[in-house]
Amino acid sequence: MVKGVTGMGLPTVAMGVLGATMSPLTAAAILIIPSFVTNVWQMLAGRDLLRLLRRLWPMMLCIVIGTLMGTRLLVVVDSVWSGRALGLALIAYAAYALFVPTLSVPERLEPRLSPVVGMVTGLLTGVTGIFTIPAVPYVQSLGLQKDELVEALGLSFTVSTIALAGGFLAQDAFRLDQLGLSLLAVLPALVGMWLGSIVRQKISPKTFRRCFLLFLVILGLELTLRPFS
Repeated sequence: MVKGVTGMGLPTVAMGVLGATMSPLTAAAILIIPSFVTNVWQMLAGRDLLRLLRRLWPMMLCIVIGTLMGTRLLVVVDSVWSGRALGLALIAYAAYALFVPTLSVPERLEPRLSPVVGMVTGLLTGVTGIFTIPAVPYVQSLGLQKDELVEALGLSFTVSTIALAGGFLAQDAFRLDQLGLSLLAVLPALVGMWLGSIVRQKISPKTFRRCFLLFLVILGLELTLRPFS
């Protein structure tokens, strides 16, 4: 539903909720297929995919490299600490979105910034299973039109999902029962997107976004403080 209203947030919210009851590794594995399906849907909805690929390919390449490196940490690190990292990532993203104004990146800086942003995003994706920081604020700072922005985010999320799946396969971290649960999660994810698109027409997106981000802060605090309880 969150993704249907805002265009993003499925893995972010789901990782936070599932991370409260299982390890981030298991949660990320379950979310692979629904994330892939919904992100491909979002990516192919526009008409600028090839142009965006030509512009953002250094970032996409580094997302893949960073994710493959970070996935190794998610597999070997104790689930308590990976859960804590997930909580911190949720809080950081929500705090940025709530309090930091949208930045503007000059086009001349993109060749240098895109690989760095891609690598950091990939590492955090591999470690936490979510792929919003710093990719989302960076893409939002590129001055894209509304439809281009949604398509560019879909491209980034799709690449991250594929890289995360590749990392899990390389680390032999997929189990058949997780793939079955991941397939089962596709239908409710699509139904949620449809319901979210209806909700988007009924309420203020600004109000919904604020409530969504505050919810992420609460989830992040719960995951971050759990090791000390």
